[in-house]
Amino acid sequence: MTNLAAVSGATGFIGSTVVRELLAAGRAVRALCEPGADTRNLDGLAVERVTVDVCDLRGMTAALGGAGAYYHLAAIYKVWLPDPSVIYRVNLEGTTTSLLAAERARVPRIVYTSSIAAVGLRDDGAPSDESVAFNLHDVANEYILTKHLSERIAVRFAEAGLPIVIVNPAFPFGARDTAPTPTGQIILSLLRGHLPAIAPGGFCAVDVADVAKAQVAAETRGRVGERYILGNHNVSFGEFVKLVCETAGLPVPRLHMPAFVSKGLALGFELWSDHVSHKEPRATLKSAEYMMRRCFFDGQKARRELGMPVTPLAESVARSVRYYREHGMV
Repeated sequence: MTNLAAVSGATGFIGSTVVRELLAAGRAVRALCEPGADTRNLDGLAVERVTVDVCDLRGMTAALGGAGAYYHLAAIYKVWLPDPSVIYRVNLEGTTTSLLAAERARVPRIVYTSSIAAVGLRDDGAPSDESVAFNLHDVANEYILTKHLSERIAVRFAEAGLPIVIVNPAFPFGARDTAPTPTGQIILSLLRGHLPAIAPGGFCAVDVADVAKAQVAAETRGRVGERYILGNHNVSFGEFVKLVCETAGLPVPRLHMPAFVSKGLALGFELWSDHVSHKEPRATLKSAEYMMRRCFFDGQKARRELGMPVTPLAESVARSVRYYREHGMV
């Protein structure tokens, strides 16, 4: 098998961390960059760069030629877009096209990056494992829905014989979240003083470096057709807010916002963006409703089978805060 690994979405938060992990393992890396992408996360790295649209079958087939592994991370991670059709094109058509290209190029191993958004939640609030089917249609925004549907596409390819391992990262934190992602926006909102009160709910967090290590391990240790939840820390929103504020030296909000107030504010932000500003809102109604459902997940399978490490959440938060401040994002 060739030493070359191709990575789509290589300029992104998780993608660039996977690239670094592959390089540290002595692999040759072909970074597939979407046209017009911000490539700062690849600066200084000894990688082959190929500009290609993941929806271009001919271009993707050529880009994957000779690769011993393909890491598919190209996706739009946004909870709101002025034109939602873009997220369907990249997340759904891009997945289909990329996997068809990998099949044509005879890539012997594929690590497909899904999301915990594609995993359902338990009624009793207990952490979900990989067996919990998607059951979130009532609160699914375009991102959640496209990740669910694109994972179904990957599963069908695996059933047809394509050697795909599926990984489902939780909410990642760490350095180089240049976009920033909706995950990083949680910390940035606190640093900017935009979250004066604590909302209900909770989520599953993970260090972006832990995610990358597990993804690289999935290439050789993951089982074809299986999904692996990459999450380490289930925290309430209140616990997370307290940790960020204490790390950043900021006062911890004392107000607790009822669910109906949080939803009302999120809807207001969304409507203002839809009809007035046409810029990304601080929150949307469905993203707020999702977060209030205690989105807790069980990452034992990835720790057991992939050897996923567990970085303390305080360290991940500290790296995020330091990165945002040092790069003038606050």
